[in-house]
Amino acid sequence: MGAYIVRRLIQSAVLVFLVASFMAIFIQLLPGDPAYTILGDKASPERAAAVRKQLGLDRPIYVQYVDWIGSVAHGDFGDSLISDRPILNDLARRLPRTIELIIASMILAILVGIPLGVIAANYRNQMPDILVSIISLLGVSTPVFVSGTLLLLVFGVRWHILPATGYVSFTDSPWGHIEHLLMPAVTLALLEAAVILRMTRSSLLEVLSEDYVRTARAKGLGQRIVLYHHALRNALIPVVTIIGIQAGTMLGGTVIVEYIFNWPGVSTYLLAAINQRDYPVIQAIILIIATLFVLLNLVTDLVYAAIDPRIKYG
Repeated sequence: MGAYIVRRLIQSAVLVFLVASFMAIFIQLLPGDPAYTILGDKASPERAAAVRKQLGLDRPIYVQYVDWIGSVAHGDFGDSLISDRPILNDLARRLPRTIELIIASMILAILVGIPLGVIAANYRNQMPDILVSIISLLGVSTPVFVSGTLLLLVFGVRWHILPATGYVSFTDSPWGHIEHLLMPAVTLALLEAAVILRMTRSSLLEVLSEDYVRTARAKGLGQRIVLYHHALRNALIPVVTIIGIQAGTMLGGTVIVEYIFNWPGVSTYLLAAINQRDYPVIQAIILIIATLFVLLNLVTDLVYAAIDPRIKYG
């Protein structure tokens, strides 16, 4: 297992480096000019050229790339072209908010999706299964910008049960923080719960048709013991796969949710940086997202072995 982890970490480091390299080069092809973003569209070409020289944007792309890689290797992402603040400070403040949102959403999705999937499989083609299938279909078919807007209008604007938008630090007000987190987390969790539900149901139905399950029933074991002690553990292996994939895709899916609820995470930071052509910020955020995605895949593989001892990594 130790050798496998080391090998995967090396592969992950190479993959992240390749992503960072391609991104740092192709990001220069984005239309627009940061100099005119800073000075305004009516700025003279001479002033724009002076700003580009001041920011180092007049240098060849490969020179900018080498300098950026060297700085990142020392833990320095540079300064924002627009705000002139250290990018690492902004990331340290915003990234935990996005990670918190993803973790809260995934916990909600797992707590809802797996139990409902088990219920649907246990009552196959009966009324509970039909109701759960309808719920999952609605969850999969509804985009996050629709569900998020509806939740905001109903619970935030019309009924005033929860704050419509904004963010409150946990240290300032623990309950206020939870109130502001709830709607974004639920919005992000609805789609993920539906996906986990469908995967749990289909995987469990497949396992319940296996020979060893029929043997357990022939021995006189009750349905609850067969379901939870024999079938569910094996059925969770593909569910873990989909949970790992969905957790990774959430890193990109938070953009719309953070925008709707004005959640000051790293996704809104990325969106603002793209609009302003703030190249160092874009490069830093994409590098962080790629690193987290690769690490999530590694953790997912390790969870396989914890669920199923038959899986061995050499």
